[in-house]
Amino acid sequence: DIINSVNQIMAQPSDLPTNFTNQIEEGSNRFQPESRRYHLYVSPSCPYAQTAHIALTLKGLQDHVGLSITHPVFQLTKPDVDDHAGWVFKNPTDAPIQNIKGQGPYSCERCIPDTVNNCKSVRELYDLQNIPYAGKYTVPVLWDKQHKVIVNNESAQILRIFNSAFNKIGSNPGLDLYPEHLRQKIEEINQFVANELTGHIVACLYGTQTQEEHDAKEIKVFETLDHLEKLLSKSRYLCGNQLTESDVKLFVVLIRFDEASTIICKLNKKRILDYPNLQDYLRDLYQTPGIAETVDMNHIKAAYFSRFDPTGIIPTGPNVIQDLKKQHNRNRFQ
Repeated sequence: DIINSVNQIMAQPSDLPTNFTNQIEEGSNRFQPESRRYHLYVSPSCPYAQTAHIALTLKGLQDHVGLSITHPVFQLTKPDVDDHAGWVFKNPTDAPIQNIKGQGPYSCERCIPDTVNNCKSVRELYDLQNIPYAGKYTVPVLWDKQHKVIVNNESAQILRIFNSAFNKIGSNPGLDLYPEHLRQKIEEINQFVANELTGHIVACLYGTQTQEEHDAKEIKVFETLDHLEKLLSKSRYLCGNQLTESDVKLFVVLIRFDEASTIICKLNKKRILDYPNLQDYLRDLYQTPGIAETVDMNHIKAAYFSRFDPTGIIPTGPNVIQDLKKQHNRNRFQ
C-alpha cells in the first residue's frame, strides 16, 4: 500500500488513467450483468453519450439500467476551487439557469438528477473514485452501484456492453448491433465516418484558424455526405439490410446537423433535408422503437448555442423532428 501511494504521488500526468474501460461479462470476477445494478449518466446533447443511450433503449434495458440526464449547459463545477465548467445535474422542475457568461435562461426540462450518488456534477462522480485521474469529466459514464465505481466511460465500449452483456435480461436480445459476420465492414464504416465526417465537423465546431482551413474541412464533410447518400440509395442501412452500431453512430451526427452544425460549424452548403436518401434514412432510424426517446433537440441546441455562439441565443427553427415523423420509404429494400 505504501509503494502504491508513493507511485500515485510520483506519477506524471502521462502515467495517470485518462479513461475507464472495464467490461461487464458473464463469469466476471467483478462486473457481472445484473438487473438494476448499473446506472448510466448521459447528456442528450452529447453525440457520444447518445450512442450509449440508444444502445440501452434498443436492447430494451430501460427497466434494468438506471438513467441520469445532465443539464445541457455547462456550469462551474467547483467555483471556489477553479474555473472548470462541465456537466451538472438538475431537477426538471428547477428554475432555468444561465451559462457561465451570464446568458440565458436555459430550461431544466427533461433533466434527471443523480439519484444514486446525489452528485451535483459529473466531475463529482469522477472524484468519488479517490484515485489520481488525468482525463476529462465526460459522459457517458456507466456506474456500478454495488462497488460504487465507474465501470466504463468510453461510449463505443458501453455501446457494445449493452449490445451483448445483458441479453439474458433485456427485452430485445435478438437485436445484434455488432454481428460477427459484419464486423469487418462495421469497423471500416465506423472508421470512415469518424475520420471523414465527424472529425471534420468537430474541427469546424472548435474553430479552424483560417478561411482556407475551414473551406477544406467543409469540402470533406460534403464529399462524405455525398458518398453516404449514394451508399444509402442501395441499401436500407450502412451495412446492408441489418441495423448495426454504425447506423447508431451516424444517426447521432445527422440528427444534429440541420439544427446545429449548419449554423455553429458554418456548414450550410446543404442540409440533410436536401439529401433524399439520407433524410429518409434518418426518418427510418428515428422511428425505430427506442431511438426517438433518446433525442432531445432542445438539449442539443442549448448545448451548442450556449457554448459556441457568442450571444448564447438559440434559434427556434428549423424543427427537423416534425419531418422525421413523416412516413419513410426504406422498407423498399426488404
